[in-house]
Amino acid sequence: MSIPRGSYVKTPSGIDLHYYDVGSGSPVIFIHGSGPGASGYSNFKGNYQEFADHGHRVIVFDLPGYGLSSKPADAEYVLDFFVDALKALLDSLGIGRCALVGNSLGGAVAIKYAVDRPDAVTHLVLMGPGGLEARERYFEMEGIQRMMNDFAMDKLDRDGMRRLLSILVHDPRHVTEALLSERVPVCATQPKTVLSTMRVPDLTDRLSEIQCPVLGFWGSNDKFCPADGALKVLRECANARFVLVNQCGHWVMVEHSDLFNRTSLEFLAND
Repeated sequence: MSIPRGSYVKTPSGIDLHYYDVGSGSPVIFIHGSGPGASGYSNFKGNYQEFADHGHRVIVFDLPGYGLSSKPADAEYVLDFFVDALKALLDSLGIGRCALVGNSLGGAVAIKYAVDRPDAVTHLVLMGPGGLEARERYFEMEGIQRMMNDFAMDKLDRDGMRRLLSILVHDPRHVTEALLSERVPVCATQPKTVLSTMRVPDLTDRLSEIQCPVLGFWGSNDKFCPADGALKVLRECANARFVLVNQCGHWVMVEHSDLFNRTSLEFLAND
């Protein structure tokens, strides 16, 4: 099974962004994390339809360099490159104010978009977000070390991808054959610059600029982003809460999809 094909928009810089557009109502934008073979579909296939069924227009898109979007080898994959892509997508679709849901790199993109455009974001839902530590701290994490090494050394055939994804989750049963079939073909199309040039600054000092309510999730067994980042958000944001989940890795929305979906939908409806 490969990733199902959705629709495309072309950004002013010429990048084709692949996305799904499901449901109607208040818009919710899902932003996936980084890593070999990542895509919006593989991150959120267990979540986005539930949001659409509860009265939201849901956009799930592939960041540049990922999924079925363009993957320019000469791009600098820095945070503002991804934030600009998000803005271009929303402008193309005529979406103004919206809720942002971001995991890992996607969480950093959501945070940066919210501090740059506070009037444009109604809610933030973050799952193990990046952008809360110095780069050196992330490179101390087992998952980041394995991801960078295996991608650089071309070790991500099907068995290699299985080993890498097993670090992302607490329970390896979530590394399914379908997930491998979604990610391995994407990984084969990604230039090395997708990870080698990626730079995400520490946004902690700007968290106080976030004006919308924030809901966060973090797995206590996360081997990619240190879970104490949750305390930074709680200290700095005026309206924030976090759910810390045990027996859970970097993918709360995958390993505990019912909890994630239910809690997020209540947050969107009541805050």
